[in-house]
Amino acid sequence: MSRSLPISPLTQAGFAPFGQVIETAGHTPIAINQGYCQRFDDLAKLDVTAKQGRPVLSIFRSQALETPLYLHQMERHLLASQAFIPLGGRPWLVVVAPAGKFARAQMRGFVASGKQGVNFAPGTWHHFSLALEQATDFLVIDRAAMEPDCEEIKLEPAILLEVPR
Repeated sequence: MSRSLPISPLTQAGFAPFGQVIETAGHTPIAINQGYCQRFDDLAKLDVTAKQGRPVLSIFRSQALETPLYLHQMERHLLASQAFIPLGGRPWLVVVAPAGKFARAQMRGFVASGKQGVNFAPGTWHHFSLALEQATDFLVIDRAAMEPDCEEIKLEPAILLEVPR
């Protein structure tokens, strides 16, 4: 039998134990380019240089998953943060658990607006990006290095997400 995981709106405070929410809300813009642009600085704490790592900028294309939605695995990156910023303006799901020994009881689920990204702190357990309505591209900033940095675990039994409608 699967356990169900409720989904809450993504907020800075609710997500703080797992990393940072990447959004302009709550940040003071700096006017640049003769006032035609607003710049929002330092929106996440990127940490990608451990053990000769370097930042890598990628686009991940996530297919929309059908409901009911069951989670079968989680992953973490001990050596680096990993940032996901949606490019399509559509809501998406974020599922996390605290760093350390994986604990199902401490899993949290969030629905992010299409204007919110996340930066997972090093070691934070997370599911891959979960597109809700249709395939969604994500700008991803993470670590590239010779040494792999991805640990995966299977969720047995699977966890049913209580996807908001």
